[in-house]
Amino acid sequence: MANEGAESSDAWYEEHGEESDVVVSTRVRLARDLADFPFPMRFRDGDAQRVRATVFDAFLHCSDSEKYQSVITSQLDFVGRLILCERGVIRPTTPVTSGTGIVIRNDGVFSCVVNDGDHLKLSAFRAGMNGVGAFEICKKIDDELQNSLQFAASREHGYLTSFICDCGSGMRVSFRVHLPAISFAGKVEENAAFLEERGLGIRDCFGVSAEKTGTLGSFYEIFTKTGGNGSEIDQMANILGALKTIVEIERHTSEELFKTRITEIKDRVYKAYAGAKFSFLCTARSAVETLSAIKWGKNLGLLDGVTDGDLAALIYRIQTGHIQFVMRNRQFKFPDDIERSRTLSENHIRAMLLQETLGKLTF
Repeated sequence: MANEGAESSDAWYEEHGEESDVVVSTRVRLARDLADFPFPMRFRDGDAQRVRATVFDAFLHCSDSEKYQSVITSQLDFVGRLILCERGVIRPTTPVTSGTGIVIRNDGVFSCVVNDGDHLKLSAFRAGMNGVGAFEICKKIDDELQNSLQFAASREHGYLTSFICDCGSGMRVSFRVHLPAISFAGKVEENAAFLEERGLGIRDCFGVSAEKTGTLGSFYEIFTKTGGNGSEIDQMANILGALKTIVEIERHTSEELFKTRITEIKDRVYKAYAGAKFSFLCTARSAVETLSAIKWGKNLGLLDGVTDGDLAALIYRIQTGHIQFVMRNRQFKFPDDIERSRTLSENHIRAMLLQETLGKLTF
């Protein structure tokens, strides 16, 4: 499990996605709880293990059951857990106990976390803006599971979940987006207010930028705040409509900045190009900022030789867990002065990954 997808060449995030210049990826999550058990925070002795065993068994009765791998969270090593956190499968706060488990499909597109807040959290990931496609994956598996499991629900309130804000559809939708123009123009707050008016939220993906005026690399997550605002169709229509507006605002702002602040933009993009091409060491934060500038420059036509899929994949590959996996499974010859430092060795591999992917960049 620790090795799942870490070096896959056909990972879902490498695919070409709709509106991929702005929308990096989509996640749909369905929260479900079993009718015959208390919620996880009310578990008594043995309840967690019984729920986990029941859910694991249910996946054995799904179609294509051989494509699912189940693992108890406490059996994951540090690197495997970190990789799953970086891919959004689990949270940093997901319990490391024998009662918590994960079911993941071998393509990484679908996963189910067991006993983390709710009994089941079904998640599907797609490249670009593909909320409908991600929902259809989740819903198909949800329907299959209901042949073996009875979920807590009522006619009046819909699905009953551990957190009241998820009751109803149990669905949460989120999109990872890249908004360098909106960030550069100082328009994040007004667009956040636009999303807030529609019951949506926006937060950072990788932390705050060094200037503390925006997020690291201008990567944000736009998400629904509740599962109770109408049907799945209504909720999806709401967030997709708002997201399409944000996409158009980002593109229009980018075009305007290209006309009025081209020197500043070129300076940012070309410095990132030089850093990617000639660096020997690169921290995770620097790598995210570099990828952001390269992606913006590519979409503005300043750079060529790389795709949005290449850059989306690199976002994962330069994360610490993925690099530690590579270090553990391959032999590297490091310069003598850094080979004894894990941090410097990781930074060296990260720089190499940037050069490998961005080596064909042209102006």
